[in-house]
Amino acid sequence: MENFYDSLAGQLEKLREQHLFRELKSIAGVPAEWVEIKGKKLLNLSSNNYLGIASHPLLKTAAIQAVQQLGCSATAARLIVGNYDLYDKVEKDIARFKNTEAALMFNSGYSANVGTITALAGRGDVVISDKINHASIIDGIRLSGAEFMRYKHADMADLERCLKKAEGYRNKLIVTDSVFSMDGDLAPLPAIVELKNKYGAVLMVDEAHGGGVFGENGRGVAEFYGVSDQVEINMGTLGKAFGCAGAYVAGRQVLIDYLRNKARSFIYTTGLPPAVVASVRAAVRIVQQETWRRKEVLAKSAWVRDELRKAGFNLLNSESQIIPILVGDNATALEFSRRLFDVNILAVAVRPPTVPPNASRLRLNIMATHSREDLSWAVDEIKHTGRELGLI
Repeated sequence: MENFYDSLAGQLEKLREQHLFRELKSIAGVPAEWVEIKGKKLLNLSSNNYLGIASHPLLKTAAIQAVQQLGCSATAARLIVGNYDLYDKVEKDIARFKNTEAALMFNSGYSANVGTITALAGRGDVVISDKINHASIIDGIRLSGAEFMRYKHADMADLERCLKKAEGYRNKLIVTDSVFSMDGDLAPLPAIVELKNKYGAVLMVDEAHGGGVFGENGRGVAEFYGVSDQVEINMGTLGKAFGCAGAYVAGRQVLIDYLRNKARSFIYTTGLPPAVVASVRAAVRIVQQETWRRKEVLAKSAWVRDELRKAGFNLLNSESQIIPILVGDNATALEFSRRLFDVNILAVAVRPPTVPPNASRLRLNIMATHSREDLSWAVDEIKHTGRELGLI
């Protein structure tokens, strides 16, 4: 037995040597525009709370009322006795919001992707994925048993190559993020839709980082590009721009009925607690009503990107509220993050395996509720630190 623990300790030591060891940092108080870590106040540039509504009074009121009326737990899987009325109301709200026939909530984006892909694809099918899709998509494909093809990131010629190679499979499923979580660029959905139709494939779009932020109604990048009606499987998370927790899949009624009966991560999981489901319902309303938040996050993100690019930083092809600063090696990325921490800025270093080898970076996330003064100060500090490290 000691050999087992010695092996784990040895592997952890290798991670430390490679500057890949990870530790949790405890946040004190509300994780908003500013956060407190170890008694230190920091400008929070690492949150997915893009619209700044995680602490919205209407979300908190809805959650409190749900606890008072329904308690703290669903107490069972939804197909047993965990499907209280509030769930039905929220799923109808999400379906209306996404302009689809129906919707189904999952406990997380990870479980939504794994459950949906494994339910829809299996032996005899092929799933074609953008090379830098989220890990939950990759894991869902691997678990499905379907043939797995990857196309070069956002490369439509390579996607077409995969689709040609996929002739003869029973079903062809293309899966893509809408906003890529580590690069901040948008999937070329109009071109993907064109190829999907040409080769008779089905398209699944993960709007985890696009939902709430893009599109006239906040439905995501598919709405932004005007191709929503061409996406068969609409997936999105509720713990980012929506400020809550959980995820959803929206689409035709037959799709949702099928997932309810076949998605193992839905069937065999206790439902989300009433407080979460109630706050989601409030968040869906706020996203549609408080449109200024979308305008603010996109405008502020564009300004930060422009300033950092002019300074000489490599931001890859970012065009969203996610702004990567490419550094390269792990040690320098950690040092960049540490120096910013010292001047009260929280900008977490992202390292392999989350990103490819030699592509470590800082990943800045802009919120609608960041003040322009704070962002201007942060940009100046980032430029100063970048010069010190020889990055610009």
